[in-house]
Amino acid sequence: MSRISRDLAESAHNAYSNGSLSTVQSRRRAAGKAPSVAIIGAGFSGLRCADVLARSGVQVTMYEARDRIGGRVHQQQSGGYLMDMGPNWIHGTVGNPIMKLALGTGTVVMEPEEAGALFDSHGQRRADEEATELSSMVWEMVIDAFKYSDENSANINPQTSLYDYFKAQWQRKVQDKDRLDDLLKETQTWGPFVGDPVERQSLKFFFLEECIDGENVFVANTYQRILHQVGQTALGQADMHFNQEVVHFDLADSRSGPPVILTTAQGDQRGFDDVVVTCPLGWLKRHRQTAFTPSLPARLSQAIDNINYGRLEKLYVTFPSAFWMVESASSPDGSSFPVFAHFHDPSYIPHPSTEAWNQSLVSLAHLPAPCNHPTLLFYIYGPCATAVVQRVTGLEPHSAPYDAALTAFAEPFYRLLPNYSSTQPDCQPTSFLMTQWQNDPYAGHGSYCNFQIGLEKGDQDIEIMRDAGGLTEKGLWLAGEHTAPFIALGTTTGAWWSGEAVARRICAKYGLDVPAEAVTDDEMRRKDLVAGHADAANMNGLAI
Repeated sequence: MSRISRDLAESAHNAYSNGSLSTVQSRRRAAGKAPSVAIIGAGFSGLRCADVLARSGVQVTMYEARDRIGGRVHQQQSGGYLMDMGPNWIHGTVGNPIMKLALGTGTVVMEPEEAGALFDSHGQRRADEEATELSSMVWEMVIDAFKYSDENSANINPQTSLYDYFKAQWQRKVQDKDRLDDLLKETQTWGPFVGDPVERQSLKFFFLEECIDGENVFVANTYQRILHQVGQTALGQADMHFNQEVVHFDLADSRSGPPVILTTAQGDQRGFDDVVVTCPLGWLKRHRQTAFTPSLPARLSQAIDNINYGRLEKLYVTFPSAFWMVESASSPDGSSFPVFAHFHDPSYIPHPSTEAWNQSLVSLAHLPAPCNHPTLLFYIYGPCATAVVQRVTGLEPHSAPYDAALTAFAEPFYRLLPNYSSTQPDCQPTSFLMTQWQNDPYAGHGSYCNFQIGLEKGDQDIEIMRDAGGLTEKGLWLAGEHTAPFIALGTTTGAWWSGEAVARRICAKYGLDVPAEAVTDDEMRRKDLVAGHADAANMNGLAI
């Protein structure tokens, strides 16, 4: 098995704590009292952890800094339609618990067609055949790079990027300079998958970007129903504390009270037998030196600092109707313009020459009815995303200044679509909605973990965070998409699995039975994912 399969089989769901109970914990157990566990954060990881623990008889208390559950899984209205502000995808369908939840809740999903439109750096639409060929060549190289990374990681220079690999391979194979330039620009399609430029993607740890086998499907009617299902147990059985930000964790080496004492922003303190911190990696990066007493072990602090945090943002632009789908000479049946469009780094838009402002676009008009609506979804990443977020910082969503700032960014792209006319009302947006995760302190001022050049021990860093640097024996646990199995890092599935894994380990620590459903799911997962997992990249839809 590949290291990806081994990791899923051996560590993520079977690595129970071997630590002994403290004196206080032993007394509680002898008195028949259920252990008390606090979960910090009510995102997918925290909600799944609460679900398993509560149904195992644990006293669960949840602290959520927001006034809602879901964390980065969140929806907002724009132009009369519901939009996912966080993930839009389910990454792989084989043995994926999120896919099971989608089916169980009647959530509509769509496996998009692979073809996409391509607009070059001058704003000219290339022939569809050429667009398909360029895309195919890039994804074939992605798979080659994945295998190369998996087999040679130990010997790859940490400063070598995925872009370096692409460039070196194609310079040997492609003689035509224009063709080479097109291919290198096409590699920028990787940016939206991880939230930062391909020039920053580590080749050494590129293997950590593999996805679960099966299709990658778009969640057509949003994650709303899935989130409702995931949160039922926590909302019904846990002691929920909304608008309560935990700012400090005190782990005492020797005292008669609870092993971990929490302090909230309001100054309230409370002790627990165990605490599960599901705060995003970006939050840990900003607070790792101030939020814990005693200080985190050096290796854990280093691991938190080593793994990078992405800058993926989303912009929804809604129109009166999907003008790009209307019958025209270039699209006689109204279907030739595909669901995906990619814009190479635009020379027709002023921006820093050192930053690629290429865009990936999804037409939500292509979604199955009744989920379809006349909206274009931009995936914006890296420096470009930072620049756009800065334009709308402090502006009221849907206000005139807010809409004007986003029009200035998006119009040069959508005006290139079929049938656009600046004088036609159907081509004038009715609503804009932009994520601002980089302005969100509870999201850690970013999106999801990624693996950038300079990283030397990325796989070990993830494993160190999973074990909280050895602090699990003292009652502190870390969960979240940054502690997921390698095959699901940076995804909702990874967050779900990480929360479940911690819950299972806490149950084992106290000798509690894990709910039968969790055991059944684990067996299904291992059979479907480990025995049937192919050692090949399955990238389409990753992280976005």
